[in-house]
Amino acid sequence: MRYLGVGVSPGNVPVYHGTHLKAVDRKVRLAELMLRSVTFVLALVSVLLVATDSQVQEIFTIKKKARFTDMKALVFLVVVNGMVAAYSVLQVLRCGLSMVTGSVVLLSKPLAWVILSGDQLMSYMMLAALGAALQSAIFAKFSEPELQWMKTCDMYRKFCNQSGEGIASSAVAWLIMVFVTGISSFSLFRLYGGKKGAGW
Repeated sequence: MRYLGVGVSPGNVPVYHGTHLKAVDRKVRLAELMLRSVTFVLALVSVLLVATDSQVQEIFTIKKKARFTDMKALVFLVVVNGMVAAYSVLQVLRCGLSMVTGSVVLLSKPLAWVILSGDQLMSYMMLAALGAALQSAIFAKFSEPELQWMKTCDMYRKFCNQSGEGIASSAVAWLIMVFVTGISSFSLFRLYGGKKGAGW
């Protein structure tokens, strides 16, 4: 397989030894920049959809306003998506700087570890927030007769629809963040491929 520019590592993992390494590196950085930008946009859309969601309903001459703060799971979702949006902006700036200057900003293994850890932390926090928000949304949509919880989405249809759109946007952002974490792990572990016995 040497003629293809692919060697075999001691762990039987294909390792690229070709001359097109800079082109591959540029494509990986471009993909990372695009995915992080889309994650930022989707997380921000989720924050805006959920945080601005409210509906007033009149029940027997009493006006009741539904807001996202009434469901603590939605508050958690807004906070986490806000953190992900802020983190994504920082990473987009880092990736953009790397693309413009043509240099690899990941010069050290500790920095690569910090970026991978940050990506994983954001992914796990998004998953936790999505799980909580989805559970609350299911109770609001389908009720829980054993606990005498009613279908609140029958009364607050607009509120539920907009919250659902925010949750869906957050779910897509989470899926993209999982791919970004994969790229970060690739960027980190290729730093270990050069010299045997090299430390930090």
